[in-house]
Amino acid sequence: MTELATLSIVYLAFLAFCAKRLMNYLHALQQDDYDNGRFWKWTLKNKVLDKRASIALLLISIPSVLNLIPTLAIHFLMFLTFAMIVAMEKDARKDGKKALILTQRAKRILYLALFYCAVLGVILFFMPVPAIMVIPVQLIPLMLILSTASLQPHEKSVQQKFAAEAQEKLNQMRPTIIGITGSYGKTSVKHILGHILGSAAPTLMTPGSVNTLMGITRIIREQLQPNHKYFIVEMGAYGPGSIKALCDLTPPDTGIITSIGHAHYERFKTLDTVAHAKYELADSVLSRGGTVIVGEKTLRFKHTQEMRHKDARNFIVCGGPDTDGHLTQDDLAITLIDQNSKGLIVGVMWQGKEYALRAPIYGHHHAENIAMAFATAMYLGIDPDDVKAALTRLPQIKHRLELKKQEDGSALLDDAYNSNPTGFRSALDLLRKLKEDYTRTILVTPGIVELGPAHDDTHEKIGAYAADCCDIAIIVNPSRIPTFIEGFKKANPAKQLYTFETFVEAQNWLIKNRQKGDLILLENDLPDIYEDIPKI
Repeated sequence: MTELATLSIVYLAFLAFCAKRLMNYLHALQQDDYDNGRFWKWTLKNKVLDKRASIALLLISIPSVLNLIPTLAIHFLMFLTFAMIVAMEKDARKDGKKALILTQRAKRILYLALFYCAVLGVILFFMPVPAIMVIPVQLIPLMLILSTASLQPHEKSVQQKFAAEAQEKLNQMRPTIIGITGSYGKTSVKHILGHILGSAAPTLMTPGSVNTLMGITRIIREQLQPNHKYFIVEMGAYGPGSIKALCDLTPPDTGIITSIGHAHYERFKTLDTVAHAKYELADSVLSRGGTVIVGEKTLRFKHTQEMRHKDARNFIVCGGPDTDGHLTQDDLAITLIDQNSKGLIVGVMWQGKEYALRAPIYGHHHAENIAMAFATAMYLGIDPDDVKAALTRLPQIKHRLELKKQEDGSALLDDAYNSNPTGFRSALDLLRKLKEDYTRTILVTPGIVELGPAHDDTHEKIGAYAADCCDIAIIVNPSRIPTFIEGFKKANPAKQLYTFETFVEAQNWLIKNRQKGDLILLENDLPDIYEDIPKI
């Protein structure tokens, strides 16, 4: 009876260990939108398999098999192993850049996975050899995958119910819906357009980077009010069909397609596939006789050119000085882009008239974002003088080249939410532009994610460009972007470059070495699944 009691205590410690470990795995799964395939690839790629518990259990098995110490001592060592790991490992609900949020869905997945682990752990009572517990320990991520798959029919039913409620609410209130998508720039355009339209009439827009089916559904159910005239919906594409599903939920009257590029390239494999996926928004808008506002560079694909040619009257194309020849007299031409310490000045030609648009935000790449927001507002009937006035009061876009003056006399250019080559280069241009107002310029970056085959070449080119724009480069997680470091050193071997494994280490260096007059560019901040890999 004594051995059974102590074995039961070990079993409870094992369950506590499973719960803690499952939450760490669930943290990654949640950031991958509960995609089992991507989660499993992440697990294998980063070798996030147990070492601590497995090694300890194997070592404890030696005296157990050889009968060198009593059974109760073996049980105590097993209990101690699980208890110490529970105490040592991080709490995903509190730690990390983006903590685990135990939503109702997350709880269902967690509890069912824990039940599966509990069933596996029963093997302990039939084969009470420490080494046998390595099996359920190593299978914990698979139990999470099994739980997610088991609950999929239920989750689909819940999502359909909530989506039906959201659609019913939209049908009752009938706001003008503006859908926005693109490989990059969509959140910034949403911010700019939301400010402009909000100055004219009550406007709701999906907050932050909320752009998934359930995220948008929740915003409609919880925040859409009868007085909202406009509803701006950011639409994220996680594969072909994603945008179509979002358009089915929120049928757009007007669409904006900002760009087609390498962001999330690993999910699409080819830029042509990206173009088809993004232009699902155009399909939806055009089917209802609406108008699509697009960046000119989205028309460099056969599919997008054919769509524009077929419905030319329902397209407004926005292009810059380096036009590819797709602009007509009915489109919007960017004639001037000027950046100074007060912000951007963007000159545009619209329907035969020139407008100078001033906005207190930074980065040349925002010129096209401002232009597309302006064109959309014009199409929706907002007075141009009102648009210009609204732009002068435009708040900085959080974490997108947001300039923050520090008390010690330094300044931070916060571009943490940027993750595309065009924005990165634009941020470096701004760093060089503002350099004359500061004594040193410092770049802090982990590089860009999800570039697929373009990863190495893109980072090498940006590294070389960075060497010409900053005085010091601080690279976070350097093993991800060795070509960036090579490009930087090759372009300017005399420039200082430091490498750190985490942002915390880089931040500590800045605390010790930052000086008055420094301008620090924080370019992209990796999610936990790319940087804070669980050490288990």
